[in-house]
Amino acid sequence: MTHHTHHTHEGHDHVHGPGCGHAAVLHDGHVDYLHDGHLHHPHGDHVDEHVLEAGDANPTGCGGGHDCDGHDAQHVHGPGCGHDAVPHDDHTDYLVAGHLHHPHGNHCDHHGELQAAV
Repeated sequence: MTHHTHHTHEGHDHVHGPGCGHAAVLHDGHVDYLHDGHLHHPHGDHVDEHVLEAGDANPTGCGGGHDCDGHDAQHVHGPGCGHDAVPHDDHTDYLVAGHLHHPHGNHCDHHGELQAAV
């Protein structure tokens, strides 16, 4: 198991769970929910903030561009772009067709897969 840093998300009234309206993803052996650019993990009477770690499965480097059909070539990732934001190491990636896109110059880097929880 990898070590991840998490902090309590204070004042979070929303209850995450199946059908709550947020994408559920597998992270480090448990389910987290993508909510407004955060990875939320329900934990007892509170919600923890998680960050996807950098590593072999989710690298952070530039691959020279990533070609996929998840969006057109002119698409710009950012708040409100239509893709869930995912905190990854020290930056934000965007979940597109099951994998992470990292905007980098005039292309997207592929930062690995993120599996949906079923």
